[in-house]
Amino acid sequence: MNTLAAPQAEMPKAPGAAHRPKLDAKPGPVTLITFVGLLAAGLLFTAWSLVGDVSASGAPVTTWVPYILLGVALLIALGFEFVNGFHDTANAVATVIYTHSLPPNFAVVWSGFFNFLGVLVSSGAVAFGIIALLPVELILQVGSGAGFAMVFALLIAAIIWNLGTWWLGLPASSSHTLIGSIIGVGVANALMHGRDGTSGVDWAQATKVGYSLLLSPMVGFGCAALLLLVLRAFVKNRALYEEPKGSEPPPWWIRGLLILTCTGVSFAHGSNDGQKGMGLIMLILVGTVPMAYALNRAMPADETIKFVAVAEMAQSALNRSVPTSLPAQQAAQPAAQPAAQAAAQSTAVRDTLSTYVRTREFSPAVVPALAATAGSIGEQVRKHGSLAAVPAEAVANVRNDMYLASEAIRHLDKSGAAKFDAETKMRVNAFREELDSATRFIPLWVKVAVAIALGLGTMIGWKRIVVTVGEKIGKTHLSYAQGASAELVAMVTIGAADMYGLPVSTTHVLSSGVAGTMTASGSGLQMSTLRNLALAWVLTLPVAMLLSGSLYWLFTRFF
Repeated sequence: MNTLAAPQAEMPKAPGAAHRPKLDAKPGPVTLITFVGLLAAGLLFTAWSLVGDVSASGAPVTTWVPYILLGVALLIALGFEFVNGFHDTANAVATVIYTHSLPPNFAVVWSGFFNFLGVLVSSGAVAFGIIALLPVELILQVGSGAGFAMVFALLIAAIIWNLGTWWLGLPASSSHTLIGSIIGVGVANALMHGRDGTSGVDWAQATKVGYSLLLSPMVGFGCAALLLLVLRAFVKNRALYEEPKGSEPPPWWIRGLLILTCTGVSFAHGSNDGQKGMGLIMLILVGTVPMAYALNRAMPADETIKFVAVAEMAQSALNRSVPTSLPAQQAAQPAAQPAAQAAAQSTAVRDTLSTYVRTREFSPAVVPALAATAGSIGEQVRKHGSLAAVPAEAVANVRNDMYLASEAIRHLDKSGAAKFDAETKMRVNAFREELDSATRFIPLWVKVAVAIALGLGTMIGWKRIVVTVGEKIGKTHLSYAQGASAELVAMVTIGAADMYGLPVSTTHVLSSGVAGTMTASGSGLQMSTLRNLALAWVLTLPVAMLLSGSLYWLFTRFF
């Protein structure tokens, strides 16, 4: 029998007064000054950068309405990241707080700082993976009333559910919530346009994301339990597996390990979760000030020359794959066509790609349409000399064409429906890389704004979730080995997901990791808490879908 396991008849016990960390200690004046200073600096830097970018683009200001909507949307998007900070990141600090490795207030500041750094160095892959879940017609019309209704609906729905679960002290997932909100908007948009609700979502991408959210708690539970068992087999220091004595910190090497894992989880959380807000902010910017943010104006001249050359080679390769394609041949000589005919053909080409991206139903017209779009994009950029020189009236169409071409290539590559030869596939994929570099970029100020929102959110409202993770999952106080095992698994899992562009839940991974270590050590689990966590996990997706879909329907009546 395991000598470290709690007796079966023992009742659940929370940490005693001597062992419980001082969670009610007020932050000092230095912390408050730092908080206010960072908030003010972030707002000033965001406003200064935004005004500078818009001014440099030369976009004419004919009405202030888009800028007012932009300001409101940015505040809501940053509000989502702020709530995400104190909702999700509390999981990262629970272990160092309940093992007395760091004082609570210092721990949340420390975690907030590394969340900040994680956001700043993030790749952006998760950000644009989230955007790919949105209905294609709303992405193409993000600056319209329906586009604003979409952004406001999904963000407000996510914030409402996150705040509700936080108030109840339930570690629900912000990632899970946001994805549910996106699906809800997609379904509502399809139903409102008389289509089957299942046609409003990229279900292939949603399934990929769903698997990552479903499997990550299992990975957290199983790997944390296994790691704890391995530690017990090879490290015989009994103090590692017992609850802390009094309020004294653990030995320096244990303390260092716990702080290291807390730091890693905070950094990984910032790198992964922070990107969700970035992607939505870029969508907002593209819709409200496309002249400044629809295309990567910072692309240098030599890169522009390369872009045009790659587009032309992709068009030639696509034309060779369908040599009898009339639309592709016409697209190669747009100047020979009357303006009305060229405009009608351009609309038909865009509709073909848009339908394919939305439905994934391949037809013989898709490849010719893609070839025509590649030629049109290359010609537009060549004619103007750079992305920055594309005139205001053409920016939205060029950007939409780039988005549709990139998504069409992605789906063709995944499905293999077009059966390209090796050379054509190489040319087309190179073209997609150029398209992504022209449209999938995140300005530094967006990263800084999201980093500050997430970091400051970590320092506010963390107590409720920390108490749940530290006291209400297992029947005994969290031991040093349990805390380190759960944190280490969470750090590695979230970091790996970030590398592959998959959104995972810090909450799910860490809380399931704590549960796994409690099970492995024989400490036992508080089933009432687990039932509440499971209920929150099950309800998050349908409630977020219902909230966002209802809000989207309501907001479309006002925009």
